[in-house]
Amino acid sequence: MKPLPVILLTLLSFALFGQESDTLVPTQKRKLLDYFTKGQSHGHFRYFFMATDNAPGLSDYYAHAIGGGLRHETLPFYGFQLGVSGFYIFNIASSNLAKPDPKTGQFSRYETGQFDIENLNNRDDLDRLEELYLRYSYKSYAAVVGRQIIKTPFINPQDGRMRPTAVQGINLETKAIPRTKVNLMWLDGISPRGTVSWYSIGGSIGKYSQGRNVYGEQSDYARNIASSYVSILGIQHDLNPNWKLQAWNYYVDNVFNTAMIQADGLIPFGGTEQLVLGFQAIRQDVAGNGGNADPQKTYAATGWHANIFGGRIGVRGSHHDYTLSYTRITNDGRFLMPREWGREPLYTFIQRERNEGAGGVHAWVLRMSQWKKKTFRPEIAAGYYSMPSLSNPLLNKYAMPSYWQMNGSIKHEFEGYMQGLDVEIILLYKGIVGSLPENPSFVFNKVNLWHANVILNYHF
Repeated sequence: MKPLPVILLTLLSFALFGQESDTLVPTQKRKLLDYFTKGQSHGHFRYFFMATDNAPGLSDYYAHAIGGGLRHETLPFYGFQLGVSGFYIFNIASSNLAKPDPKTGQFSRYETGQFDIENLNNRDDLDRLEELYLRYSYKSYAAVVGRQIIKTPFINPQDGRMRPTAVQGINLETKAIPRTKVNLMWLDGISPRGTVSWYSIGGSIGKYSQGRNVYGEQSDYARNIASSYVSILGIQHDLNPNWKLQAWNYYVDNVFNTAMIQADGLIPFGGTEQLVLGFQAIRQDVAGNGGNADPQKTYAATGWHANIFGGRIGVRGSHHDYTLSYTRITNDGRFLMPREWGREPLYTFIQRERNEGAGGVHAWVLRMSQWKKKTFRPEIAAGYYSMPSLSNPLLNKYAMPSYWQMNGSIKHEFEGYMQGLDVEIILLYKGIVGSLPENPSFVFNKVNLWHANVILNYHF
């Protein structure tokens, strides 16, 4: 996948040589070198331990990953800035991630994402140019061209592994309308989390597990999806300090369209307490032939559409946050979104599991967090997920049984001498609801498992 060299070099040449640099700062002359040496640099070291204890008789996995990276952005030159970043990773100790579980023939679901999912034997050649962009800013307008990391509801870093998902394209943003931010994006490349390469839009779909097609057979859409771009329109508006609205539309060329609206608000009561309210609705429809004219190789079947509704209610104070959330994915069809692109924005999302690929879902999640200092934040999340029948591939792409999940996490940001260091510990259990399936493939990496993470980050 080629980057955007011509566009970048053209804009960079204009930025650096298009005007006399001695007029940039009225009281001071700058050299060309100053725009690079006096820009902003950021370093990041990261250690990530991950382990999964599957149900008895099934394989367990662990991985110790360590890495580091640098990011640099130049000073503005008539509104132009150049940014670049890269990261390297080493597998310092792990299970044999290239060895499948003997009973199911499947591989580790979580630990492989720390490294290179396309080469499970790769332990040290794990480096990636993550960002290479040119930014232009003028008053309330900004444009970023090239490789970058974006945060939107469906395409986002999903940074629950060593490195995030990055994208390639154009991101236009304006805040010209009061209390409103508008984004218009056009993407033609993606480097998913857990990979070291860049891919076309169609080529990025299917790098993770493909699940079952609507006929109950193994999906075969990897490397078979014809899609050149993703266009995104996002509007975020603050009605007032307590109420926020957002609307997003994602059009994936020849595959599908996804539209989302969401409203989140706070209603003060009882002094420092606030009532938390939220509502979201998502509609999905197939576009073109869903990625491939062959129904065995397409991503979205002919006539497919999906509807998702969610809400949350809770109480927030100066030292606590309690919410109860609900999501309904109707029986109209599976909720589909390439897992390679980001984690889902559903209120009932809990780390290490998703409801993408399923329809006919009822999900409930209770979150509780209480802290004395914002630098030390513990959280407990408990979820119940009623899934469609395992024998219904039309609504259960990944053959996920109904389950319950309990997550406990602690995140601490150090201060003083240790400023820049943060540590996060996550421990979770996923249990099955109902009887245990005879087929171990419906259990392995899905239910009746313990999963633990210890994450250290040092930013400088």
